[in-house]
Amino acid sequence: MHPLDYVNKIRGEASKWGICKIVPPEGWSPPCEVDMNSKLEFETKKQLVNRLQEGMTFEEGEDYNPAAYQKYAGECATAWKEKHYKDRDMTPEALEKDYWDIVETNSTDFVAEYGNDIDCTEFWSGFPLSRRGRAVNGTSEEKGKTGEPEFGTDEYYRECWWNLNNMPTMPGSVLRHVKVPINGVNVPWLYMGTLFSTFCWHNEDNYLYSINYHHKGAPKQWYGVPGTRKDADGLEKVFKNFLMGRMKEEPGLLHHITTMFSPILLRKANIPVCKITQHPGEFIITFPRAFHGGFSMGPNIGEAVNFATPDWLSHGADASERYRNFSRQAVFSHDRLMFTMAQYLNEHSIQSCEMLITELSRVIREEDTLRRRLFEIGIQDVSGKVPLPRNNLVQLDEASANYDDKRLCLICKHICFFSAVACRCSSSKVTCLRHANWLCSCPPRQKFLLTWESIPEMVEVQQSVANHLQILRAKEAKKDQSDANLPPPPESPTRKRSHSYYELVMSGALRKSVERNLEEHKGYTAVTGPALPLPAQYCTFIPPAKDGNGAEIEFKGIKTES
Repeated sequence: MHPLDYVNKIRGEASKWGICKIVPPEGWSPPCEVDMNSKLEFETKKQLVNRLQEGMTFEEGEDYNPAAYQKYAGECATAWKEKHYKDRDMTPEALEKDYWDIVETNSTDFVAEYGNDIDCTEFWSGFPLSRRGRAVNGTSEEKGKTGEPEFGTDEYYRECWWNLNNMPTMPGSVLRHVKVPINGVNVPWLYMGTLFSTFCWHNEDNYLYSINYHHKGAPKQWYGVPGTRKDADGLEKVFKNFLMGRMKEEPGLLHHITTMFSPILLRKANIPVCKITQHPGEFIITFPRAFHGGFSMGPNIGEAVNFATPDWLSHGADASERYRNFSRQAVFSHDRLMFTMAQYLNEHSIQSCEMLITELSRVIREEDTLRRRLFEIGIQDVSGKVPLPRNNLVQLDEASANYDDKRLCLICKHICFFSAVACRCSSSKVTCLRHANWLCSCPPRQKFLLTWESIPEMVEVQQSVANHLQILRAKEAKKDQSDANLPPPPESPTRKRSHSYYELVMSGALRKSVERNLEEHKGYTAVTGPALPLPAQYCTFIPPAKDGNGAEIEFKGIKTES
């Protein structure tokens, strides 16, 4: 089954909460490939859990191999149980309360050494590696196009698109055009957790989607906020008010991912929050721009990677603007990826073409306006006089990524993909067109415009997308007309419409394909939490929602209709 098809089906409901749990069908049981006997050691971060509200930088913890870390994490959980739960069960609900008591009151010193952001290419992935070249560093595109293996087999877990090594490159994923390995983005990171080790409030690089898989061990408690501009800005406002003093010293503190504060603060600010408990064998999806955070309830192993569907495009543009405001370099050029997407028109739907045209129109309008203004104040146009390497629009490879790193705006760190301003006083400094006046103190006549894409070339790309959109709309209209001309189904004594009639029209390979797709989708269940109400009185954790009879309503299930 194709994960992106499934995400597209649940997006309308699940994205309202920012995060969503996906429970695989019965029989899903991939082996955890982490070599627990390996002597390779990974670094950890020392988290002072009782001071996570302060946004302090994490110090380096001890280095561990997998077995040593599991021993350490097991001893932490055992010690906590012996001290606090000798005569009663150590339940997830109780641990959640313990966690927020520690974080909010600072009454108990608690240190967790967290094995986060472990490089799967240097160490291990929990999933078996593809033999068809499906991972980012795979070598065979053709092998990735062969038929899907049978569910539950060893080959299935190696090659299926739910394998996090394969997911960024699957058909329909925008990140499949990013061929250079970027750890934590299109190459998974592994996570070794211990009791109360924390992934602090954050959203993903470039506002990408993320998927997290729980390989084994104790549950993880997740909290999520919807990725709407209103709710994301609301969380940031709470963050700034909560850490006003620190924010004056460190304006980019939120991007450090070192701060955790109670979801109660968000609920008090009328920001919706949901919570989900993740168990082994379950996935968590986070949606674009959605803030999320949480903690582990004991020793565990998880893995995460990013992906993107075409609907992400506008979120990526928002992220690019935000990074420019904070002078923060993006993990890849949004402009480059947008132009690369325009080279693969057969992969686009009507909706994604419309989004792409909107973004292309925006950047073309800005480029044209700013270039004209710069020429008016005396900045020289050296197009055709200064030879520049052509942009690789087929893919973002290693050479392209290295070149992008050399054309960062001096002021806002934006990757100058279309054009840049340079000066005769420096052979290395450039700015984007917005910040040309801040490049240096030289007069405008000393400065010149470097152009990698001319305005006519940019318009040509936009027009090619517009032409393809017209073709798609014509096909859609023709299909609608054809459907309208179908004879009505025969009347049934019990139903107005006979579904069996339409099953007869859909025969052969098409019917088998649809039936197989529906059957595969039916096995997966997406779960997301309702917005949880504030308790009647202040407490240190969010209680589960209750129905009219007092029974817990932890999750709302969303099942794909078959």
